[in-house]
Amino acid sequence: MIVDSHCHLDRLDFDKLDLNLDQVLDNARAKQVEHFLCVSVTLDQFPSMLDKIKHYDDVSASCGVHPLDQKDALNKQQLIDLASHEKVVAIGETGLDYYYSKDTHAVQQASFVGHIEVANELQKPLIIHTRDARADTINLMREHKAENCGGVLHCFTEDWDMAKKAIDMGFYISISGIVTFKNAVELKEVVKQIPLDRLLIETDSPYLAPVPYRGKTNQPAYVEDVAYYISELKGISFNELAKATTDNFYSLFKLAAKG
Repeated sequence: MIVDSHCHLDRLDFDKLDLNLDQVLDNARAKQVEHFLCVSVTLDQFPSMLDKIKHYDDVSASCGVHPLDQKDALNKQQLIDLASHEKVVAIGETGLDYYYSKDTHAVQQASFVGHIEVANELQKPLIIHTRDARADTINLMREHKAENCGGVLHCFTEDWDMAKKAIDMGFYISISGIVTFKNAVELKEVVKQIPLDRLLIETDSPYLAPVPYRGKTNQPAYVEDVAYYISELKGISFNELAKATTDNFYSLFKLAAKG
């Protein structure tokens, strides 16, 4: 059995999929997916997200603000209040994304620091988004003692040097369907080097569908394709990859394993 460690169930276009949420989850369960982590990107939309998933025992939640959604200063007290809900197992997604406007870097950095502080206060792990911000991401993690709460660098697309620095701080590295893309040459080599006990898998659905679904709406069922691809890349069995990444998920997010 496998886990989708990062998806945005509230952002799925159910009309486009011609499915409802029950059907999306059932499709994934039929593909050996036993748990889902539905990840928040704004605090304002968090209550609505939580309302959609609260009745599913196999769906957990995170709470936080995506760096590209952080327009103003982070309201730390609001984050603490929302993230204290029993369904919330992680803080984020947060982090740094320098791919777009430089004007937002200071706001992103302040928000990231605030998320780290809340994660340490609540003792819930971080879900970190990082893009084109390798040095600043690692430096802020170190400076504000992110190793005290731990977490994961999700949908990882950076280099091995950054991955190793995060792993040395006790973090996990999560790989999405991007690894199946033909042009993801460096990422494939990075994945080969990630220790099995530090690896997670995800869809980041509805974004970044893996081959052979690239260009279509991603959904949690496709994490199975990611798992098969990574197992072949690392030269191990699907079952070995599945057990390791599932065990890692439950360990990181302090959840009881199924069965």
